[in-house]
Amino acid sequence: MSYRDLEVVYEGHSQEIPLRVPDLSTQGMFINTPQIFPEGSVLKMKFRLCRTGFLVIARGEVRYCLAEVGIGVEFVEISEEAQQAIDEEIEMAEVSAHRGR
Repeated sequence: MSYRDLEVVYEGHSQEIPLRVPDLSTQGMFINTPQIFPEGSVLKMKFRLCRTGFLVIARGEVRYCLAEVGIGVEFVEISEEAQQAIDEEIEMAEVSAHRGR
């Protein structure tokens, strides 16, 4: 699955965070980044779903950090509409992957 225009801002900081394509669910995401975040860090996230074009804006909390690998983030503020769009995106990706077999 791929996403466009992924932006993550560590609340209270202004630095840009290097990122690679994450794994995504309606509850949160894993973001590949060399940046280390303490558990409990709050992040503002914005990204566009590739298949539907839906712009997701959410706040998330870092649940775990794997040094030099990435962070597991749980959404703590996300609209129901965004969750539904993520669900649709995942379903579309699964159908597409299934057809490719």
